[in-house]
Amino acid sequence: MKLVEISVGKPRDVQWRGRSVQTSIFKTPLSRRVHVARGNVEGDEQSDLSVHGGPEKAVYAYPAEHYPFWRLELPDAELPWGAFGENFTTDGLLEDEVWIGDRYRVGTAELVVTQPRMPCYKLGIRFGRPDMVKRFHQSGRSGFYLAVEREGEVGPGDAIERLARPEQRLTVADVVTLYATDAANQPLLERASDHPSLPAAWREYFRQRLWEPDA
Repeated sequence: MKLVEISVGKPRDVQWRGRSVQTSIFKTPLSRRVHVARGNVEGDEQSDLSVHGGPEKAVYAYPAEHYPFWRLELPDAELPWGAFGENFTTDGLLEDEVWIGDRYRVGTAELVVTQPRMPCYKLGIRFGRPDMVKRFHQSGRSGFYLAVEREGEVGPGDAIERLARPEQRLTVADVVTLYATDAANQPLLERASDHPSLPAAWREYFRQRLWEPDA
């Protein structure tokens, strides 16, 4: 497992459907070492802190393995690393293999997987396609957010080493599936609603979807 590229972006104003929107989804690959802090990656800045960034979403990682799929789906789109708004483009970390709560070392930083990415309409702005959010959800290729447990320096080519794994198995793909489908899988919903490494908002969302026990 390794870090393929690091990408960052600053807020910019773009025109979308007749109005000006501020977004930081346009990322530029750096190809150099950077400092990863508790709040974000050096040189990166979120536009709307109410839904982006913060300790539980300090770093967004997206698998390089998904790019061939999107090149077929979007043949006219330019897809440099960072095209999906990710800070880390990774190799060897797929959603059905990465667990919520997995702890990784990259360079001298240590990071913990917190949740999948559920994009807002600004992903559509990035690609100039109003249907992009729907297509992204349907693909199951969500990527995932990381919290920074230990600040450090990272760079392209750094190995990604898993340091620890929680006792309770809950993959990033599990969370995406639960979000996208009905509440039939009650055992998995119960596991998600009580998972200590999943952010409180997610746990509460899944808790509300649990069936009431028979009287």
